[in-house]
Amino acid sequence: MNTNWQSDSVSIPEHPPAQSQVPAPSYPFFSRLARIFNSGQSRCVVLHGNIYDLFWDQQSYVPLIPFLEQKTGVGGIIRLTYELNGPIRVSPADYDRLRDAWVGWKTGVTVDKLNLRDLRRREDTLERRREEYDALIRNSIGNATQALEFLRQLTICSRAALQDNLLIIIEAADLLVPAGNGDVAQLNDTQLRRISIMSDWFSDPEFMHGGDSVCLIAESRGLIHPRIARRPQLLAVEIPAPAVAERLHFIDHFQHALGAPVRLWSTASHLADFSAGLSLHALRQLLVEAAYTGSGMVPADVIDMVQHYIQGQLGEDVVEFQKPAHRLDSVVGFGKLKQFLIDKMIPRLKAKGAGALPGAAVAGPIGGGKTFIFEALAAELDLPVLVLKGIRSQWFGQTDVIFERLRRVLESLGKVLIFVDEADTQFGGVDSGAHETERRLTGKIQAMMSDSQLRGQVIWLLMTARIHLLSPDIRRPGRVGDLIIPILDPEGEDRREFIKWMLTGSSLEAEETLVELLDQDILPPNYSAAAFASLRSELRAEQPESNEQLLELIRDQLPPAIMQTRRYQTLQALVNCTRRSLLPDPGVTDEQRAAWEQEIFQLEREGIR
Repeated sequence: MNTNWQSDSVSIPEHPPAQSQVPAPSYPFFSRLARIFNSGQSRCVVLHGNIYDLFWDQQSYVPLIPFLEQKTGVGGIIRLTYELNGPIRVSPADYDRLRDAWVGWKTGVTVDKLNLRDLRRREDTLERRREEYDALIRNSIGNATQALEFLRQLTICSRAALQDNLLIIIEAADLLVPAGNGDVAQLNDTQLRRISIMSDWFSDPEFMHGGDSVCLIAESRGLIHPRIARRPQLLAVEIPAPAVAERLHFIDHFQHALGAPVRLWSTASHLADFSAGLSLHALRQLLVEAAYTGSGMVPADVIDMVQHYIQGQLGEDVVEFQKPAHRLDSVVGFGKLKQFLIDKMIPRLKAKGAGALPGAAVAGPIGGGKTFIFEALAAELDLPVLVLKGIRSQWFGQTDVIFERLRRVLESLGKVLIFVDEADTQFGGVDSGAHETERRLTGKIQAMMSDSQLRGQVIWLLMTARIHLLSPDIRRPGRVGDLIIPILDPEGEDRREFIKWMLTGSSLEAEETLVELLDQDILPPNYSAAAFASLRSELRAEQPESNEQLLELIRDQLPPAIMQTRRYQTLQALVNCTRRSLLPDPGVTDEQRAAWEQEIFQLEREGIR
């Protein structure tokens, strides 16, 4: 196989495009596929990733299989394509050559000698073999097991009776040998037979050292049964989501083929940038609608399509887009923290390259206001915000598939913020006690966080009240361990600001004497942001008419029995904090930190976790 395959037959668009000034896309995935086969590194490859999109074949955009057929149409290669909804496809000329080779191989008569023998004496045998070949091709439509075995035998036939090499493209390999739950005991006889065929085929030393090649196509390697997918002989080549240059060429080609420009709010280059995350199919839907209505395309159309497409790819239970409505000026209290976010954190989050911050972990007791504060930070950044909800699947192999889709989305979106609430439940551990799927998922997330190619492009914000339950590998420097921020209950001036804000829930004036009384004598220490918000709501509902009624209402409130748990979470946030300036006392000593750890140990002995 070589990287300059071309075909004499190409798909011509209905409206031939004018000469485009935008460079045609190149496809590194195809170059890698060709390099693997040309070098003999492997004879079986699974092509996965963005397999359902459109690809440029020098004249038009076509689906993946026609693209591969066009690129591989060269001398010395006989190409066979097996699709589940059709027979084994091969060109007419190659069909006859393969049939002659099959007949010669089955009868023991080489193709060169068939015309020299007494054909009348052997005609019945030869004709039966021809009919057998025709039937095997024809019956592959309804019998995938038979089709796989026939293709395997064709590679044996090729080594014995053909000079040219076979390239076999098999669509939907994940449906032929599905991963299921990974247990062969749960498979039916037909699926077991297919696994056995492919296992024997790909582990055959003569096949692996021969010249024939097999290209399996599946959205994810994880969807193929592990008995096949995890074989060392099977290499994987990923097709990435279209980059901005590919989207720009597609937009340019579409407008030239249309014969008139589609009305856009800006330039085609701006649309190519703005449509990050979309497949070419989804981008085409936008362009077709705009061309048909003639009303033009606006940014809101693209944003809606991106959100709809990505949620369709990953699932609404896995990820959702969020557009926070409040900014940092809506956050009550936390004066020192807000100043740190504005002066230090936001510039580093907006930076690119080595100076960019990969993300941060936000720790603190439940009810501390972590999510509200960092939703405001996300609004200040003005970036797409993806909220990760549930990446782990109950189905075998599906977690890996979801992760692969997530990575393709993130790589194509440009700069994006990943917001993970309750991160300790989203990501598991990597120790021996964790499930294999959990370890694999956590390992992949960790690798993505420290990937230099994604640094400055993907920002991770992990919220958790149980920072100690996050994997130490996630908390290390180079990942979110670069910055672990404690969110603690308000004290001092921040606490008084919360009291004044709480009193706005009533019609009473926030007099300094009342604020001081509430701060010093009435409200208990370690009063959380959530408790202030709850009390403010109570004041709105009751509307006390005097300070006495107000104090009576406040005294009637009893805190829930979670004080020890919140104390434990506060201590964990303090000992895991990575900035002295964010601690209540930046001059904290090693002895004080040791005392925190001792208190944590004591609470754990009492069963507090």
